[in-house]
Amino acid sequence: MVKVSLLFANSESSEFNMDYYCNRHIPFLQKKLGTACRRVTVEEGLVGASPGLPPTFVAMGHLYFKSVESFQAAFDPHAAAIMEDPPDYSNVQPTIQISAVKIHRTRTGSSGRTRGGMSQDKTQP
Repeated sequence: MVKVSLLFANSESSEFNMDYYCNRHIPFLQKKLGTACRRVTVEEGLVGASPGLPPTFVAMGHLYFKSVESFQAAFDPHAAAIMEDPPDYSNVQPTIQISAVKIHRTRTGSSGRTRGGMSQDKTQP
C-alpha cells in the first residue's frame, strides 16, 4: 500500500480553509479517484515539537492506494481538474510525498488489543 501525502507548511502568511478542504475538496477528490483511493485522512496542525511552538504544517492530507501505479492511473485523467482547486482552499503550495506503508496498526478499546498488524506490500521494491 502507498500513501500520497500533501503537506501544507505553516508560516505567518499561510492561509488554509479546513472546512472547504474537508467538505468540498476531499469529496471531490474521492469522486474523481474512485475506488482506487482506499482511504483518506486529513490532519490539522495544532502545535510544534515543543510547547508554544507553532505547528510545522498547517494541514496534511493523506490518500492511500494499492500501488503507485494505481494512484497514477486514477489521478492522471483528472489531474488538470484536481490541480485547479487548491487556490480555493489555500495559498500554500504543498510538499508532496509518496511513501510505501510498512506498518499500519490500530488500537481499539480499553483492553489495549491491537487490530490490524504489520503490512508489507511484497509487490513494491
